Amino acid sequence: MKLHITETSLAVRGIEGTRQAVNTFPSLVRLSNGDVLLTCRAGSTKDSDDEIVQIRRSTDAGRSWGEPVAPFSDVLNGVRGSLKLAYLTELPGGRLLAAAMWVNRAVRPGKPLFNTETEGCLPMAIVIVASPDGGQTWDSGRQVPMPTSVGPPSLTAPLLRLSDGRLAMSIESNKRYDDPTPWRQFVSYFHSADNGCRWTGPTVVSQDPTGRIFHWDQRAGVAPDGRLVSFTWTYDSIAKQYVNIYRRISADGGMSWTAPEDLGIADQAGRPAILPDGRVVLPWVDRFGSHSIRVRAAGSIDAPLEAGTELELYRFETAAKQESSTTSTGDLLADMGLWTFGLPFAERMPDGDVLVAYYAGTATRMDIRLARLQVL
Repeated sequence: MKLHITETSLAVRGIEGTRQAVNTFPSLVRLSNGDVLLTCRAGSTKDSDDEIVQIRRSTDAGRSWGEPVAPFSDVLNGVRGSLKLAYLTELPGGRLLAAAMWVNRAVRPGKPLFNTETEGCLPMAIVIVASPDGGQTWDSGRQVPMPTSVGPPSLTAPLLRLSDGRLAMSIESNKRYDDPTPWRQFVSYFHSADNGCRWTGPTVVSQDPTGRIFHWDQRAGVAPDGRLVSFTWTYDSIAKQYVNIYRRISADGGMSWTAPEDLGIADQAGRPAILPDGRVVLPWVDRFGSHSIRVRAAGSIDAPLEAGTELELYRFETAAKQESSTTSTGDLLADMGLWTFGLPFAERMPDGDVLVAYYAGTATRMDIRLARLQVL
């Protein structure tokens, strides 16, 4: 198996000094009618109370994009906040669901998302917004109830369509902003049998009882045989360092998982593209080794990621300026706001290629860039 970069392009250009300066959290979805939608977060800085989610549409397999629209409200239950990200999932009949993560900025005006002293974060909520017509129009949305044990919920993957018709939603726990107790982070799955109206759960899918290991940013996908795969950004809170990406597989819709498998590559996984024949294309970010965004392929969700398929999609040439602090986990969370490249998201295009979207740029301007891959 081989990967070949056939094209690179700029999908969203940041405009310094405006609300469109810093563009991050890209995601892609291929629709049944052949259109492709690109969502991303835009704001004046990387963590700002003016951030919004925009959607762009492509009718030529991601080679060109229409004008952005921002259809989602930043007001929830009468409170004005900000939208950090949104992932889109298509249901049968061309209906779309957007799973969006909303941040309550009003409760602590001017404060950053993460509290470096406690490792807590601002209040957040998950909102499901529906479109009956492939993203042309959207309803007002509804908040997903969360148990208090989850704390402010983080969303790190699109809603997954399971083989039995249910939806699965992966949620990370967080600490409340001023909570001084140790952070015992975990990841839960919620399930819906009525297209996202009601959710059951949570089912905890990864947690270190000692609180030492954090399982961040699980990127998940559904294989043609119905199994799920997740790739986890894994952090050792005692050593204050990231460890290699871990893979888990579920044969029962996310209720139980295989033991974590060390893939031998570091450090933050992107969202994988899974092809109709079961092959997997996984992008990831190697911040501290090669300071780059890379990609490999595997013959199936449980096959080795083949070193011979590895490609470099982006390299940060002055990486010494972005070395992370190891003083505390709180400092590391704050450092996330300094990174100027990352969050790759892969999706199979209508023409069979794989498109990888990621953000890259400078501290004052970040763009959404694309790499088109041919899988041979």
